[in-house]
Amino acid sequence: MRGNKFLWAVMRGLLLMAAASLGIAAQVQQARKMPRLGYLAAVSASADAPRLEAFRRGLRELGYVEGQNIHVEYRHESQDLRRLPELAAQLVAQDIDVLVTVTTNAAQAGRKSTSTVPIVFMGVTDPISAGLAESLARPGGNATGITNVAAVLTGKRLELLKEAVPKLVHVAVLWDPKAPGSIPQWEASQEPARKLGLQLHSMVASSPQDYAAAFQEALKARSTAVWVTLNPVANSNQKLIAELAVENRLPSICARGDYAENGCMIAYGPGYDTEGKDGARYVDRILKGARPSDLPIEQPTKFELVINLKTAKRLGFAIPRSVLNRADKVIQ
Repeated sequence: MRGNKFLWAVMRGLLLMAAASLGIAAQVQQARKMPRLGYLAAVSASADAPRLEAFRRGLRELGYVEGQNIHVEYRHESQDLRRLPELAAQLVAQDIDVLVTVTTNAAQAGRKSTSTVPIVFMGVTDPISAGLAESLARPGGNATGITNVAAVLTGKRLELLKEAVPKLVHVAVLWDPKAPGSIPQWEASQEPARKLGLQLHSMVASSPQDYAAAFQEALKARSTAVWVTLNPVANSNQKLIAELAVENRLPSICARGDYAENGCMIAYGPGYDTEGKDGARYVDRILKGARPSDLPIEQPTKFELVINLKTAKRLGFAIPRSVLNRADKVIQ
């Protein structure tokens, strides 16, 4: 009898130990199942804040809560873009499930770091010319996402600038030859400018220290307005650019609403909110099994015209009613 009781006690102990081991194993497995994202942005954290907030909001709406059922590692770099491949490699080494990249520079750094980890990009001008995809419909590799169509909208922006400044002839184009997303915007400016009777001045700047001299050169070229291409350096120095434009008496047009909020006179392009939430939607689809190569790259269909009347007043410039009436937002 005592032998049976002893044997039962031993078996009961073994069963409890096995159950405990299974419980621990289940907890470890569950922890490993928590998706891990890497987020690499070639822009300052402050300049990226609106897009990032929209991205996080998009994740929450899809049921992902950071720290509870998803983990995100962040890297922002705006000072030395040569560090992007190193930062991308750091994120990839952390066994991430998806790498989210912001701007063409960051997306290219991601592609150089991995050919297997899925990449979701945002803020990319031309993913095909940048070598990120074979086509919009079928990307074909490990990267997909949303293009900002910055080059496609170049003609529309020049039209708005010409309508706002009817006598305009000489326009300075602030672009960065070191930014792969900025180059096609400069190139795409040529034909619309010719049709509108505009003469463009190549206003090259690859660092904040270049801006003051670039504006002086623009004045020497008789420029009376400036259009600012989207690029990482400009994205992180919006207020500086806007202030230099005012100081040099140049009406400015930019490619996104936050530029107008930071002092650019006119801005036209897609908004951060849609882009960030779309990025979260791509992440969700990939985490649920979709392959980047099969997910078409999307182009925005909604654009906003933002006008900063404060800047116009500082310039002593009156925005024509025909332009003002079409604004989605007016900053007074």
